[in-house]
Amino acid sequence: MVSPNASGVRIAGRYVLCDEIAHGGMATVYVGRLVGSAGFARTVAIKRLHAAYARDPDFVSMFVDEARLAARIHHPNVVSTLDVVALEGELFLVMEYIQGESLARLERLASDRGERIPEAMAASMIAGILHGLHAAHEARDERGEPLGIVHRDVSPQNVLVGVDGVARVLDFGIAKAAGRIQTTRDGQLKGKLAYMSPEQLRGEVTRTTDVYAAGVVLWEALTGRQLFVGENEGDLVTKVIQGCREAPTAGISPELDTITLRALSRDPKRRFATARDMARALEDAVAPVATSKIGDWVTELAAATLLDRARRVENIEYLSAEGAPVPAADAPTEGGTDARSTRVSSGPAMPVVEDVLLTQLTTGVTSHPAVLDPARARGAWRAVVGALGLLLVALVGAGLLRGSTDAAGSAGSAPPSVKAVVADSVPAAPVASPDMPVRAAADPVANEAVTNAPTTPSPHAATAPASAARRAGPHVVPTRGPRCDPPYYFDSQGVRIFKKECL
Repeated sequence: MVSPNASGVRIAGRYVLCDEIAHGGMATVYVGRLVGSAGFARTVAIKRLHAAYARDPDFVSMFVDEARLAARIHHPNVVSTLDVVALEGELFLVMEYIQGESLARLERLASDRGERIPEAMAASMIAGILHGLHAAHEARDERGEPLGIVHRDVSPQNVLVGVDGVARVLDFGIAKAAGRIQTTRDGQLKGKLAYMSPEQLRGEVTRTTDVYAAGVVLWEALTGRQLFVGENEGDLVTKVIQGCREAPTAGISPELDTITLRALSRDPKRRFATARDMARALEDAVAPVATSKIGDWVTELAAATLLDRARRVENIEYLSAEGAPVPAADAPTEGGTDARSTRVSSGPAMPVVEDVLLTQLTTGVTSHPAVLDPARARGAWRAVVGALGLLLVALVGAGLLRGSTDAAGSAGSAPPSVKAVVADSVPAAPVASPDMPVRAAADPVANEAVTNAPTTPSPHAATAPASAARRAGPHVVPTRGPRCDPPYYFDSQGVRIFKKECL
């Protein structure tokens, strides 16, 4: 079931529809996230068909069947179909996400500049599309039987050129199902008539139908204008049936003119037999352009749109990784700013687990137990060590001050050691009497207790803390022979150790 949360984000099964990036007469395209278990997530493109299509049982049935067939197509020049989701009143096509622009928009952007797509670049892109179409025409099922897939709707709107310079054809599986609803009850034919072959208008569809449509796309890419334009549908159909006789380059590139006009032949038998044959003809006529150069051209021509979309996708992926709800395209923030520009600047990273993310996306609740990552943990330890260091310095300062006071009263007294000062701030061991054996020098607390022990034990000496003994004031340790002057020495750590023979 598709459930929107408070910010308008929709969840369709294991998919999250995040941000609208395109809108057409048949569907709306969103950037989405495939959310799996164990923190798995992937950015995808989700095409959500409009309600008029999703409510037609015949269309839904054919759409699902055709989309499953389209998932059998695997080729670099085809946008892969990953999944089809049919829920109550909703229909979704899940595809791989490609950062790029449609050929239709690239043509408009170039026209706005007063430019046309370079001929060699146009030929290279259409050749790639033809290779993708051939892969679809040759697709087979699990038993090796031909699937007989024909796109039926090859047009600049269904050609996506990525920033990687690869031209891809998309929307396999929709066209055949759409053809069933394009004929309305009153008999009117709807769709992209300008790209339909004459036989397609009569209801006859073969693989050469896609070759014809590719020829129309090539003609328009070379000229920078539409091939068939009519005042109404009837006028447009008439021009399609009459065919095209105008060479796209006007003799500038005779080879391209010949290839284009052959693909646009009214007679299917006079066209290229396969899409691959036409692709190879283009590659032989014009040296293919490197995909890196095409990618640079796309990036420069559509820089503003691509930059904005890349930022939005990055934002979606960042919020998804942080475990926060991903904003919808029309979900404003409190300040009225577009939610797509909202960026989480702090907060511990949370593992993206399906239950956690979907719960947060559905309810809008993003609170979770604090989890320190390694960097934060190191910072916390540094803070603790720093605080202890300051405390130690303060204690040492106090001890040195006290030591100078003791020195004024007794010239033979040594300043207390750091360990002695620290030991003075914690409960010490019971104060030893003169007859108690001295502990090893490695125990500074015990040594400090012995150092401050009174010469004559009192009834309460066993429980008196070392700090109380220190506050009692200076005392005199009896000497026993010349080696007992003084009766103690200091070890390498600055701890005062009494000589056994002087006790």
